[in-house]
Amino acid sequence: MTNAIIVTDLLAARMIQAEQDFHISRIQSIAEQAGNPQGVDIHYFGNASATYIRTMPWGIFNAVKGLHDEDAASLQSIVDFYKKKERSFQLDVDPIRTSNKLLEQLPALGLVQTGFHSVLIGAPHYERPSVAPDITIQEIVDDEGFDYYAAIHCLGSGMDLEHKHHFFANNRGLLHRSGWHIYLALYQNQPAAVATMFIKDGMASLSLAATAPLFRNHGLQTALLQHRLHAASLADCDYVAGQASFGSTSQHNMERVGLKLAWTRSMWAPL
Repeated sequence: MTNAIIVTDLLAARMIQAEQDFHISRIQSIAEQAGNPQGVDIHYFGNASATYIRTMPWGIFNAVKGLHDEDAASLQSIVDFYKKKERSFQLDVDPIRTSNKLLEQLPALGLVQTGFHSVLIGAPHYERPSVAPDITIQEIVDDEGFDYYAAIHCLGSGMDLEHKHHFFANNRGLLHRSGWHIYLALYQNQPAAVATMFIKDGMASLSLAATAPLFRNHGLQTALLQHRLHAASLADCDYVAGQASFGSTSQHNMERVGLKLAWTRSMWAPL
């Protein structure tokens, strides 16, 4: 069934909206911490959303998503939004509903292309996947489980475990948040890998994923992908979408379980 999916403009628009929805939901969960200590600001420019987090300078948190031709007149305002905050940002440009009307303005505003990103699409898996005997997958439903999530996300990001509390505090808002599902994979009964999925309007989005370095190359992310694809079917989803760095291991893992490349987006940022 996956190979029969045709990426029409309508489906592409759903995929872009789904990604924008889970991105905003994640950033909003950080903004909802008492007193907004991370300095979150979310602003809309037509169809596009611009997110900013004062304490997190990385592009994944300071990002513009959902931009297309109708928003070309807002490009200067978007650049000014981040300039006022003295922050670089990441701007997604998808080939859907984008033409020279928008593209010609980017260099003139001091933006340069910085890379490519893959957007993938697939169908839910209706059969329960078989799992290797060494692997167990469970959904995280409490703070004890979320502590494992924070530790693995921290280690998987290449940081020392002493920084785990940041990952706990900045992602804790996803636990029991509408649309979010968080999974823990154990390898030989040891917490080893985590992944999340966001569901809204019949679209399941494969969002965050991490494996502790000690447990890599044991098929954990493939198992988590298969588990989420089946969970998407149980939630009556029509499609499953994912994003990954072009040609990355994450992209290859998604392709192995049946997702296909829908398109490649270009990533832009201030020079």
